[in-house]
Amino acid sequence: MRNSRVLRIMRNGGVAVSTKCNLADPREAEIAAFCGFDCVWIDLEHVPNSITSVGEFVRAAKIYDCDILTRVGRGSYSDLIRPLEADSTGIMVPHLMSLEDAKKIVYYTKFHPVGRRPVDGGNADGNYGNIDMADYIRTANEQRFVIVQIEDPEPMAELEEICALPGLDMIFFGPADYSQGIGKPFAFGDPDLDAARRLIAATARKHGKFAGTVGGVDNFETLVEMGYQFINIGSDVSALHSYNQGILNSLSKETREKGAAKP
Repeated sequence: MRNSRVLRIMRNGGVAVSTKCNLADPREAEIAAFCGFDCVWIDLEHVPNSITSVGEFVRAAKIYDCDILTRVGRGSYSDLIRPLEADSTGIMVPHLMSLEDAKKIVYYTKFHPVGRRPVDGGNADGNYGNIDMADYIRTANEQRFVIVQIEDPEPMAELEEICALPGLDMIFFGPADYSQGIGKPFAFGDPDLDAARRLIAATARKHGKFAGTVGGVDNFETLVEMGYQFINIGSDVSALHSYNQGILNSLSKETREKGAAKP
């Protein structure tokens, strides 16, 4: 089983950098990986991708020792474990709402002695049955990470207990939905939102958990100073938009509309 690059970086005290792919072409992951990203975040919550595409992204990223993080859809336990069985290095569970919710996630995503994740071993993460099962469940617990997203105000009342729960590897702050939850949509500079961002990082670190969030080049250093060790920067759709819009904006609108002067 391949070891996690993200966990290696964070356990050594560094900061792992991810980028998000909404589109379904695994060559995107390959490009991001050979450019040097530590992780590519793909999505099954908002994006109409399939579990098959998870496997394709994993194979593309593996070439350059790059992790794949899959944000899962909330549903049955199968929605939690299938990306792991496709050898996604980590999963991110959106909209954690309570300590009880967190306990159920650990129960289904970590093997004994931490939880009771259903065992198969015949898939990509278990080398299709060619790994000793004791080694498989031990290595999976050590080298595959489970992230919960706090993107609502409700779980903040149990933040200490959530961060102290064994089996969670990272607490991830989602500012966009959190801003909606406090009645201030997209007010990313709001003091209440900033206080939550800082509290989540501090509490996660206090209990030996990693802290993750989304950011940008401009606030990267600030987030690291807060204690965040996993930061997602950018996405394929925003990159394509900026690139295409930049080309069109650089062309003369007048020339495009009128064309060449008549002889």
